[in-house]
Amino acid sequence: MPPARRPPAARRPAVPAAAPAPEPRRPSGPRLTGLGAGLFCGAVMFLLGGLDLLLGGGSTVYGVLFLPVCALTALWVRKGDLLTAPVVVPIGFAVGLLPVIDGDAGFLGKLMSLVAALATQAPWLYAGTLIAGVTALARRVVQAARRRAMRKHMAG
Repeated sequence: MPPARRPPAARRPAVPAAAPAPEPRRPSGPRLTGLGAGLFCGAVMFLLGGLDLLLGGGSTVYGVLFLPVCALTALWVRKGDLLTAPVVVPIGFAVGLLPVIDGDAGFLGKLMSLVAALATQAPWLYAGTLIAGVTALARRVVQAARRRAMRKHMAG
């Protein structure tokens, strides 16, 4: 009796070579967490406050320099932390005033000088906060529109 023949093994189709994974898109610029945005804004404003003190303490220079810092903070914060940008810029503004204020009567004197400086610099503070808020809101709207377009593209 001849040996029993085994049925030929089913051949698997050849696995095509995997296509190279697309490179992830890199963000155009730094991406800061909410805390990082606060530290960035606070540190830059503190340095600008010291520079303002060296230049003679002109409050207008400090206010004008605050506006681009607000815009950069709102542009560089991560998508998930967009709502922190309008919150951290006023804190950074107050931190930047610390080298500029001139309270001589200890802690309470410094605190009162800081409050007075914030009151006199309120237009700059409001303008910078508005810039950060509008920038963050615009980024949020663009993000939602992209997400909606991607869902629409995937659905049909």
